[in-house]
Amino acid sequence: MTARQNSSTERESADVVVLGAGPAGLTLGNILHAHGIDCVVLERAERAALQVRARAGFLAPNTVRTLERHGLADGLLRHGRPHGACEFRTDTGTFRLDYDRLGRREHHTVYPQQDLVTDLMAHYLDAGGRIRFGAEALAVHDADGHRPTVDARDAQGRPTRWHARYVAGCDGRHGAARRSLPPGALRHHRDHGISWLGLLAEAPPSLDTVGYATHRRGFAGHMARTPDVTRYYLQCERGTPADAWSEERIWDELDLRMRSADHGPLRRGRILQRAVVDLRSDVVEPLRHGSLLLAGDAASLISPSAAKGANLAVLEAELLALALVDDLAHGDAAALDHYSRRCLAHIWRAQEFSHWMIRLLHTDSGPVSGPDTRADSGPVSRPDDESFFHESMRRSRLESLRTSRAHQDWFAENYVGV
Repeated sequence: MTARQNSSTERESADVVVLGAGPAGLTLGNILHAHGIDCVVLERAERAALQVRARAGFLAPNTVRTLERHGLADGLLRHGRPHGACEFRTDTGTFRLDYDRLGRREHHTVYPQQDLVTDLMAHYLDAGGRIRFGAEALAVHDADGHRPTVDARDAQGRPTRWHARYVAGCDGRHGAARRSLPPGALRHHRDHGISWLGLLAEAPPSLDTVGYATHRRGFAGHMARTPDVTRYYLQCERGTPADAWSEERIWDELDLRMRSADHGPLRRGRILQRAVVDLRSDVVEPLRHGSLLLAGDAASLISPSAAKGANLAVLEAELLALALVDDLAHGDAAALDHYSRRCLAHIWRAQEFSHWMIRLLHTDSGPVSGPDTRADSGPVSRPDDESFFHESMRRSRLESLRTSRAHQDWFAENYVGV
């Protein structure tokens, strides 16, 4: 920054500057504000965009309990719907797991993430909390000291410098918090080599369960969002543009992979949103670097195969908020010192289950491109020992999940847990 720019930079301050107004940043801001901690949330997007940005929608029991503890669950308790079953459709048959009757006998609450974000924003702002919409954080400086700063641009493009005691990076894996990590930070990355075409359809759910379909042409998934909107996933080749497939082809492919000929046709409707998701896992270690602390997608990125991202974000936000309250209001830094270790234990557990789900749902040969020109005679694998071994292991896991109560209890506990 030049001397001229520096002289015209607006100076602001807060005890805690929170980067990002997603589930992690807004949960954190609400808890801090309720405990009298001076904080501000900097968010690059405008409020209206955040309220329609569709993301995950399955909230774990621990997430609901956390939000209830802090008075943040009114909307999801009124409008969320309990969900406790999933169905697996394979080339050897179909089976259903009522996971709310297995393991710890807990269920998910289906509540679209954009609705949760809308609720959290409204609660925070109504209570007098500060959010700077359209404010892009650029870099965090002096995190190794006691007064870090955040350089940002406001909604009018003017440079702003925020002074803080702590900076909470909740702005995703491409945000300023991650870009500002010191050289000693470790990043553990895994590309699973699998891509999904994520779809939001203006169509009622076709199943009363989450649907997981394995097929020689690739994975397909069905997840209800609301009575009128359904989330679908289609495995596709890496590098496929989001608009490469017509709506007719999408629905035909979903019908084929979800075996509609055997189970009844899917309820079709207009495709509202589409995006290609490359399944990758990413963890930063540690999550604390002096006065800079990470939560949400800035701390770890997890594949959507097991609905863990938003749930981890809320868990981490509560741990971080209460640790910051202990330090700033009571002079007790013990919880803050243990924040990274406690969160990473949950993160790695979630990563392990997500990886297990990825291996369960996808063949080693990848999706088949082009039209289907032959009968559905079973999975097609590469003619090599490794692919045959993986496919045999995958089939064995599915059969164990279908027949073993102990395996089903393990699945249920990990499926809803964080």
